[in-house]
Amino acid sequence: MNVTSGHLICPVCSLALTQKERSLSCEQNHSYDQAKQGYWNLLLVQRKRSKDPGDNPQMVAARTHFLDQHYYQPLADKISASVQLELTNNSNSRLLDMGCGEGYYTAQVEKALSNTNVEIIGLDISKHAVKAACRRSKSIHWLVASGAQMPVPEQSQDLLLVMFSRLMPAAFAKVVKPDGLLLLAWPAQEHLLELRQSIYKEIKISEYDPTTELAEQFSCEKVDTLRFEFSLQSEQDIQALLDMTPHSQRINDDSMAVLLASAPLHLTFHVNLGFFRRL
Repeated sequence: MNVTSGHLICPVCSLALTQKERSLSCEQNHSYDQAKQGYWNLLLVQRKRSKDPGDNPQMVAARTHFLDQHYYQPLADKISASVQLELTNNSNSRLLDMGCGEGYYTAQVEKALSNTNVEIIGLDISKHAVKAACRRSKSIHWLVASGAQMPVPEQSQDLLLVMFSRLMPAAFAKVVKPDGLLLLAWPAQEHLLELRQSIYKEIKISEYDPTTELAEQFSCEKVDTLRFEFSLQSEQDIQALLDMTPHSQRINDDSMAVLLASAPLHLTFHVNLGFFRRL
């Protein structure tokens, strides 16, 4: 699917980008070729904090394996239903999934919106994640780009979806239309509590609440909490969950061996879903 002229902007000069065949360019002749997998790389070298930012191939493979077992399907269903309710009667809407990763949630949202005219962008700073996301859908516009400086026009998005990514209030507010929706997911207090208890001597209970940080640009309509119990059925699934989180870097070999041998591993899913309206 071609990019509509002006729906993306040049990361160098912020002028509108227009697609011609497999290339995007602006009036100042900055040009970006489409990767063979179908994504657009709009991440400037000077905006990288490392040579290969974001999730590495191992983390992407782990997340793909884990999510494809549908342990988190209730969250995907909740998000898809919420997005559908928000955008179904809003013609020619635009949705951007910031920090889309390998596209699990983005693709399910697209299916929920299949009978609507909604343009969907999936954006992540990891090229490995975006390459994987391309396999989930050919009609979503997949971008390698910075969430701090998203290459879309100001106040252009009807809905911004942010799943477990860093909070950037100014960047979020810049791209969301007035009265548009920011749908934000973040871990609640008991999320994967059993896993954390098996790794750390002391468990820090998070009191994190993004409402205050967002208050200047967004009003909080509601925060829904999704909680359920689930069980990892295999050593491979336990390993995948560890590899897609920072926990794998903090667990010692003995604890890892015990954990991998404990299947089925019973865990708590506990996530907040916040609905924030752009002021």
